[in-house]
Amino acid sequence: AKLSGAHLPNADLGDADLIGADLSNALLLNANLIGTDLSGADLSNALLDNADLVAHLPHADLSGANLIGADLSDANLFSADLSDANLIGADLSRAVLDNANLSNAVLDNANLGGADGITNEELEQQAVSLEGADMPNGQKYEDWRKDRESRKEDRENDGSS
Repeated sequence: AKLSGAHLPNADLGDADLIGADLSNALLLNANLIGTDLSGADLSNALLDNADLVAHLPHADLSGANLIGADLSDANLFSADLSDANLIGADLSRAVLDNANLSNAVLDNANLGGADGITNEELEQQAVSLEGADMPNGQKYEDWRKDRESRKEDRENDGSS
């Protein structure tokens, strides 16, 4: 399906088969994509604010997508490209993020609690910002950083970075 640039706000695409679909630059605000198979789909630069994306998204391209407040809880994002995505306030709790690319993603106030396949450290290296985010280990980003700083002081001279 080639729906690039389509304007489909509030669309109900639940349980649809959109494997490999081209939804780049599509406007899908508040869309229902629950249970949708978007394996390998191109959602680059799509507007998916507040969309319900509890979906199958392995190898999907979400680079540059706007996912503000989107629900990606329990989503399969294996090897998905979320680089440069705006995920402010998004729910990624319990999502599968193995091999996902989150470089330059904005994750302020996002919920990553229980997310699988990515560590707090990897998130911090990749994301632009994690302010107020809930980290995979259940801690707030700021608390985790404080804990890490105090652990660093505890083992000042062990040579690891």
